[in-house]
Order: sequence, then structure tokens, then C-alpha cells
Amino acid sequence: MKKFTQEQVDELNSKIKTTEEALQWVSDNLHPRVAKASSFGAEDAVIMDIMHKINPKFRFFTLDTGRLPQETYDIMDIVRKKYNISIEVLFPDTKEVEEMVKEKGINLFYDSVENRKLCCEIRKVHPINRILSTLDGWITGLRRDQTEVRKDVNIFQIDHGHGGILKINPIVNWTWEQIQEYIKKNNLPYNKLLDKGYPSIGCEPCTRAIKPGEDLRAGRWWWEHGEHKECGLHIDHN
Repeated sequence: MKKFTQEQVDELNSKIKTTEEALQWVSDNLHPRVAKASSFGAEDAVIMDIMHKINPKFRFFTLDTGRLPQETYDIMDIVRKKYNISIEVLFPDTKEVEEMVKEKGINLFYDSVENRKLCCEIRKVHPINRILSTLDGWITGLRRDQTEVRKDVNIFQIDHGHGGILKINPIVNWTWEQIQEYIKKNNLPYNKLLDKGYPSIGCEPCTRAIKPGEDLRAGRWWWEHGEHKECGLHIDHN
């Protein structure tokens, strides 16, 4: 596993400012031990298109939690065919899911924050941990204006929560308007839930459309109160 010091990461952030520069550096220095995590939201449509233009052999993976909306499966197949790429689909451990559902019920996440976090951990965190343990870096669609928790995210970071590998966030400075403009300008295929008011897309029972004026991630775990709602994939930003 390739390791980076904070000094090296700081130097990268001081030199590299654009999405294209960041992804070109990743292609030159980390490929093939780097992959893009995709939930097939608007950010993913943009990044995957730019990545494919830089290196058609870039790797992509997604988490099939078993509770995804049909629209996400649809766009997954459309993107795979458009770019002629292989998407690595990761599944949760069957035994873990069965034991969780047996003990707490099929919709346990509505009962408590603890249950919801447990479900996220089993269906998302454990599978991603398996693939990240084999990589030197991973690429995300995090943006600073998504939530208060993400306002200090940089393009390059050391992911201490995943063994110190490099975490690359190439569109941290993009706005939601810029994302939409890129999709329209380049006629990209996108998740049809975006047209239904879903700027943030997760599992079907845990995501709803947002109302005018609401935060872009207000539709995620909407029944929970508080601003710091995360699933556990992006807790460590240091």
C-alpha cells in the first residue's frame, strides 16, 4: 500500500486546483490501485465522464445495499454500456444482513438512529472497507456545499479511517448549478430521480425528494433531527 505524508498531501493541494488536473495526477500515480466510488447521483455522472476522458481504464465500484431504487439500477446499466466499462458491484455479507433483520426487523432504521447507523454499517461500510483495503486511493463526489460537515474537505486528503490511503475529492469546489450545467452541456445520462427532486440519492426507504428551499441533503434520513447525518463512509475528513 502506497502511503502519503500530510506534507505531501498539503503540497498536492497547493499545486493542483482543477478537477482535470487532480484526476490526471491520480491516473499517472495511482492507477490501477485507485477506484471511483459511485452512488450514481449527479456528481458521479460528472466525475465518471471526466475520468473516462482521461483514462478509459479507470476503475469504478458501487455498493448494492439491496435497498436501492430501481432508477439507480437503470442508470448503472446505462452508464456501463455508454462507456463500455466494468462496474465492480459490492454486496453486504448475507449472514450479517440476515441476523440484523431477524433481530431488529426489515425496516429497523426508522426505529432509532442507532439502528439506522447499524444498517448503514452492515450494508455500506463493511463492503466498502473490503475494497478500500486493497487500494492506495479512492475517488469521491464530495462537495463543500453539500453539508456543514463537508465544508472543509480538500481535493486530496489522507483517509485515516481506511488505513491512511489517499482520498481524492475532485469536485469539492463545484456548485450544484455547475454540476447540472455540465450534465446538460455534455448530454450525459443521469439518474432520473434527479428530475423528481432527489439531489442526493441513497437507499430507497431512506431517501425522499426535497422541498423548495431545503438543504440538498435534507431528503436523506429525513426523519432524523440534526445537521450531521452521515452513513459512515465519509466520517473521517482529516
